[in-house]
Amino acid sequence: MNSIWEDLKYSYRTDGTTQRLIYWNVGVFIVSQLVLLIFPVWGSQCLNWMALPLDLQAWMFQPWGLITYTFFHASFMHLFFNMLVLHFAGRLFETYFNGQQTLGVYILSGIGAGLLCMIGSSLFGFNGSIMVGASASIMGLLTAVTAYNPVMPVRLMLIGQVRLWHITGCLLFLDLIQWKSDAGGHFAHLCGAVFGVIYMLLLQKGTDLSRLIPGANPWYAKWFSKSKTPLKKVHVNRTPPSNNSNLRKVVQKTKEQQQVDEILDKISKSGYDSLSQAEKEFLFREGKS
Repeated sequence: MNSIWEDLKYSYRTDGTTQRLIYWNVGVFIVSQLVLLIFPVWGSQCLNWMALPLDLQAWMFQPWGLITYTFFHASFMHLFFNMLVLHFAGRLFETYFNGQQTLGVYILSGIGAGLLCMIGSSLFGFNGSIMVGASASIMGLLTAVTAYNPVMPVRLMLIGQVRLWHITGCLLFLDLIQWKSDAGGHFAHLCGAVFGVIYMLLLQKGTDLSRLIPGANPWYAKWFSKSKTPLKKVHVNRTPPSNNSNLRKVVQKTKEQQQVDEILDKISKSGYDSLSQAEKEFLFREGKS
């Protein structure tokens, strides 16, 4: 059990923002289910306070719901399928963009979709009074990376290689044809997808909306920022003064420090995922020392 816990902590420290988002979604679901099991009535009330009210007047009394609803799920299957797509979309997005942008698109797509769903509910009268789930945020990530590189090749099991826009197009088409079964949920998916495209179009013009998230919520974003590996202190040997030169410092790097530098150079050129498992473990050990 201790080994599993250490592996989870290591994964949380070293993996990207997508993996951290998955951990938070799963963790919130586990805690919420335990609360419901132990305190059914009180737990249900608390979960309603974490959801997004579809009524604008009710939302005025719990504005935090625009963010918290993206981390709560109604059932295990709801969570399971959302996390599968989040892992897929987030990994593709982080192929081109950093963790701050991943978190930014996730949060902003959820906020934008939530606002439009409240407006849509007042106009079309969606079923239900609250909304939970990360689907809108995930669709924002997927459409953002699709807008950036629609012809990116993706290999699917049993199907083979397809283009990214094929996958995104199929998911959006399913939302459209299943509209009547859950109008509010599918409307949220489409709204999240729209915000993902808007984000990418603005980014390509030089405006990165993801900077709004860490600037406004440093306490929130720091949970998802990739931990920096602290470097060991550089040893400085002082040479005695000579007749032809003044006192100078000679910096000597240890063998371990040289290896750390080589790994960091590799990360800057090819990204963290290019490291081998041995290099990741070495970097983690050096960071703790």
